[in-house]
Amino acid sequence: MSTRNKLPRLSFRAMASAAALSCGWAVANITLGALSITTIASAQVATPSADKEATHIQSITGAMQGGVEMVKIDLDRPPAAVPAGFVVQHPARIVLDFPGVQNGLPRSQMDINQGNIKSANIIQAGDRTRVVLNLDRPTGYQTKIQDQSILISLTPLASPSSVPQAIQVFTTNQNTDALPIKDIDFRRGTDNSGRIIVDLSSGQAGVDIKDSGQSLIVDFLKSSLPEGLRRRLDVSDFGTPVQTIAAVQTGDKVRMTVTSQGQWEHSAYQSDGQLVIEVRQPKIDQNKLTEGPGYRGDKLSLNFQSIDIRALLQVIADFTNFNIIVSDTVQGNLTLRLKDVPWDQALDIILQAKSLGMKRNGNVIQIAPKDELAAKEKADLTVRQDISNLEPLRTENFQLNYAKAATIAAQLRSAGAKGQSSGLLSNRGTVIAEPRTNQLFVSDVPSQLQQVEEIIRKLDVPMRQVLIEARIVEASDDWGRSLGVKLGGVDLRARQGGTPGYGIGGNSRVALGANYAAVQGSTNQPGGSTGNSTFVSLPASTTGALAGASSSFAISLFNSAANRFLNLEIDALEADSKGRVISSPHVVTADQTKATISQGTQIPYNSATSSGATSVSFQNAVLSLEVTPQITPDGNIILDLNIHKDTPNTTLSSDAGIPIDTKQIQTQVLVENGGTVVIGGIYTMDESETVQKVPLLGDIPVLGHLFKNNAKSATKTEMLVFITPKMLNEKATLR
Repeated sequence: MSTRNKLPRLSFRAMASAAALSCGWAVANITLGALSITTIASAQVATPSADKEATHIQSITGAMQGGVEMVKIDLDRPPAAVPAGFVVQHPARIVLDFPGVQNGLPRSQMDINQGNIKSANIIQAGDRTRVVLNLDRPTGYQTKIQDQSILISLTPLASPSSVPQAIQVFTTNQNTDALPIKDIDFRRGTDNSGRIIVDLSSGQAGVDIKDSGQSLIVDFLKSSLPEGLRRRLDVSDFGTPVQTIAAVQTGDKVRMTVTSQGQWEHSAYQSDGQLVIEVRQPKIDQNKLTEGPGYRGDKLSLNFQSIDIRALLQVIADFTNFNIIVSDTVQGNLTLRLKDVPWDQALDIILQAKSLGMKRNGNVIQIAPKDELAAKEKADLTVRQDISNLEPLRTENFQLNYAKAATIAAQLRSAGAKGQSSGLLSNRGTVIAEPRTNQLFVSDVPSQLQQVEEIIRKLDVPMRQVLIEARIVEASDDWGRSLGVKLGGVDLRARQGGTPGYGIGGNSRVALGANYAAVQGSTNQPGGSTGNSTFVSLPASTTGALAGASSSFAISLFNSAANRFLNLEIDALEADSKGRVISSPHVVTADQTKATISQGTQIPYNSATSSGATSVSFQNAVLSLEVTPQITPDGNIILDLNIHKDTPNTTLSSDAGIPIDTKQIQTQVLVENGGTVVIGGIYTMDESETVQKVPLLGDIPVLGHLFKNNAKSATKTEMLVFITPKMLNEKATLR
């Protein structure tokens, strides 16, 4: 058998990204001695264009100008307009459409490898060409025309030591005023996907889409939400991954939260004034070995029988155009079969099978056993620590604007459980707080001072303030009614000495008046001031709601001699009382800072001392509001509340002192900015009915009302507590 037949046969197939699948397939067979590699790659073969008047793309290059990453697309004639395009978040791409432009390049994929820009795919369909810029991470872009070229400038990326970069949005906001959202609709797709369709007032509205656990958060910048759309949609019955859709107004933006379950992925696109978000289950190809998240490399297939691991890594290097450095300790053979697997996942599988580790620096990958990489990293850290112990110290001062120097110094001095440095300062670092000028003086190695500066910049920020308005409403409604009688008589014959003419004969007369005295006075008889004998005395009650209300009517029967009287007095009382007390304390405090406001009276009382003597002490009867606000990242406010409403009850005062009516609410509540919530209420109702009567006589039908007293009363009280928190800007003041 020849040497050629003894060597293993290697078959390798690579598939380009889906962005170039519309192009033709080019098949190349490469034979290197006994190593046979079959490569099938996606590439467009340049063909002469039949349209001689069409504009052609000549070249695509990347460069760095003034700290900004640039992509230059050269054409053979000046373009008519700036190409339309959009940004894709996952995977990170910038897509540009060139109508009336054809591809004049010899291939459909260009490797750029300039900072954030990896490569470019050129796809031609008819008289339209699409250029797809593949990126490492999402970013914004701007386009402009320069002579016969299109310049695409990417948003500058922040350096690791600078302030973190702002979050890029799905589309940049260009609205000047807050425009309303027209409609929010949900539909079920053909593949059991959920489609959320949002109709916008303008195609220039800014949209920010981000994942948050099992939820998808969509922020519409400079937008308003009508009352009819402020609802929560339950769409779980549609059989899609989407469960609920909720939209709320948060400041000058609208936040829509889409909650899903299970495994799902999403895509979004915006056309004019309509935003479409599609949430679907990931498609699993049964022909694939594994489905792993985070792998975005071009797909390949590998089928090897007992191949040397170093030769296999060389195949991966040739496919990816990466520089791979393999340690001399990497040895052994490997048998594997992978079909349509991203190359980075294939590399991960190979490394795991041989317990190898990888360290990447730009386009250079270093591969070695994990123990060897760990030992090298440990040695590097040891050397770095030794250099840090010998490096000269430097002192810097930091002027604080908002935070207290002593507080920041205590945080910088914080140590671990075993007395080790917590990482804010090195073992040799020291910090001094100067409270008079509110400055910090930090001495440490230069690398640690840079971290301290970043931490101080994040901690020394103005605290957001919150205005808390509370309204305590107390309402009372009292009603009462009472009916009573007095029955009595008087005989004046003994006073008159039995003089003839005062007998019971003759015509009798009837006198009416408000009471006995009035009736007696109307007879013009001597002795009219003589007291009356009262047989029944059940007057109307004058307590509670009926206090002070009184009306009487008296009837007196007497004979013609006006020396004997029979008197009947009827009392009828009715009262209706309504009252309302509104207490409205206001207080302004910083975020996560407790604030207290109170107003009331101190009531004195006697208390015994240990020696047996008495002393005067005071008890507070106040209206107080104690609150600690916490502003959440989504713009809502969490309030820890403790509200007291104490009132002296003078009607029940005694020698022991004055009792205090107390009402208290202690709770925690989440309220949106500027919203009002009822955090509690107390409702009481007291009804009573009293009957006083003469035994036996009071039970006689009809006539028994002359021998009884009836009283009814009802008292209702209600207390409600309203809370309204508002975030203040830096120029806001309490009015």
